[in-house]
Amino acid sequence: MFRTLALSAVAAFGLATASFAAGGAGHIEDFDFPFEGPFGAFDQNQLQRGLQIYTEVCSACHGLKFVPIRTLSDEGGPHLPEDQVRAYAANYEVFDAELDDFRPATEKDSFPASALSNAPDLSLMAKARAGFHGPYGLGINQFVKGIGGPEYIASLLTGYTGKEKEEAGAVLYENTAFPGGWISMAPPLSDEQVEFADGHSNDLHHMAEDVSAFLMWTAEPKLMARKQAGFAGVVFLALLSVLLYLTNKRLWAPVKGKKSA
Repeated sequence: MFRTLALSAVAAFGLATASFAAGGAGHIEDFDFPFEGPFGAFDQNQLQRGLQIYTEVCSACHGLKFVPIRTLSDEGGPHLPEDQVRAYAANYEVFDAELDDFRPATEKDSFPASALSNAPDLSLMAKARAGFHGPYGLGINQFVKGIGGPEYIASLLTGYTGKEKEEAGAVLYENTAFPGGWISMAPPLSDEQVEFADGHSNDLHHMAEDVSAFLMWTAEPKLMARKQAGFAGVVFLALLSVLLYLTNKRLWAPVKGKKSA
C-alpha cells in the first residue's frame, strides 16, 4: 500500500510539473523596479502615475477593495496632499447601509470593488502572482529575482501579440506572458493612452511598468518600513555578535592561558 501511495505521489508530482510546464511557459520580462533589493524604495512619482493609469483605465473593471483611500497620502506611497485625497475619494460612490443609499466616498472609505464579476480584485495581485519559478517550479530564481509579481503584471500588459481566436463563444487574445498563451481580457493599455502631468513617457512599456509598481504598493504598502526594520535588525545582530565574541574571549582568556584584553 505504501508503494502504491508513493507511486501515486510521484505521478501527481509529474502531472503537476507537466501542467506547470504547459501553463507556465509564458515569457516574464525582468523589469528593473526601483523598490527592488534590500535598499530599494518606491518612486513617489511613479506611484502617482500608476494611480492615474489605474483610475483612468483599470478601475473601469478592476477594484481595490482592500486598499483604504486615505493611504494615498502616506509616506512611502503616492503621498498625495490630504486635500487631493479627499477630492479623489469624492469621485467614487459607496453604498451606506445606514442611509440605505449610495453616497460620495470619503478618504476613510476603501476603493470600490470590481465592477465586473469576472474581473479580479487587484489589491493583492502583485503578491498573488509569481513571475519567477525556477527549474521545475522549485522557486530557486526567487532567491535572486524575488517573487516577480510586478514583473508578471507588466509582462502581461505588454505581452499581447495582436492575434485573436474564438473558443466556446468567447474571444481570446494571444499573450506571451499568460499561462497557456491565451487570455480573455482584451489589451487594456496602448501607447499614449494616458497623458501625464510631469511629461513622463507614456508608451505601453513605461505605463505597464508604472501601474505594476502601483499595484506592488497596494499589495505591500509597508514594504519600506519592513526593509528599514530588517536593516536595523541585521545591524543590531551584527553588533551583538561582536560583543558576544569579545565577552567570550575575555571570560575564557585565563582558562586558555591568555592575557585578558
